[in-house]
Amino acid sequence: MSVSVQLETPHSGKYTQPTGLFINNEFVKGTDGKTFDVINPSDESVITQVHEATEKDVDIAVAAARKAFNGPWRRETPENRGKLLVKLADLFEKNLDLLASVESLDNGKAISMAKVDISMCVGCLRYYGGWADKIEGKVVDTTPDTFNYIKKEPIGVCAQIIPWNFPLLMWAWKIGPAVACGNTVVLKTAEQTPLGGLVAATLIKEAGFPPGVVNIISGFGKVAGAALSSSLRRHCCAIPHRLTYHLISKQISNRKNTHHVSFR
Repeated sequence: MSVSVQLETPHSGKYTQPTGLFINNEFVKGTDGKTFDVINPSDESVITQVHEATEKDVDIAVAAARKAFNGPWRRETPENRGKLLVKLADLFEKNLDLLASVESLDNGKAISMAKVDISMCVGCLRYYGGWADKIEGKVVDTTPDTFNYIKKEPIGVCAQIIPWNFPLLMWAWKIGPAVACGNTVVLKTAEQTPLGGLVAATLIKEAGFPPGVVNIISGFGKVAGAALSSSLRRHCCAIPHRLTYHLISKQISNRKNTHHVSFR
């Protein structure tokens, strides 16, 4: 199976749908060659198939994010991080009709609602683009004989798992603040709605982000999600606050390799 297919939506017409795993700014096949069906919620027909990430693919994606964090992204200025996020917001706005059409096809929500979601993505990415160069430390006055200061630094590789109900809005909510603060990302889309996140991944490269800063994978929670949340190379894990993730959250909260766990 290739890493892209030609699809058509009722609202945007024909477009190229990526189906591979987005790692290091390229769409690649899964190492085990596994794929899974993406189902149209309106009639339960198969829209297409996408490549399934396994534990091996998660390791590759996390290693790419780690390399980017320790390499060019660590040296990127806050101003340029903000510019990249604003550029990404501009591309979301430019491609609003396409992104909304894919969201409607994949998720089943009305196109009018999907357009509102994408508009909110634009606002979210612009908001965090504006924050990138306004993250400040401070000097803390304690005693005359000491000099104390607080410097805010990026955490590192952020593992992110998003749900199916607001696929691209959750995509923006997770990636925007993480990237603005200088972190790198490996994000797993919901297995029910992977298409929009993969289309949006093409805009990451177009916006000019260095390879490995943002990586998008498709897969199942019990395989890719579990591997991502337990990876020894990532520092932060952001997951949806849902009952199905409670067991995972309890496990990762107690692991020494996890600095932060957030729910949304």
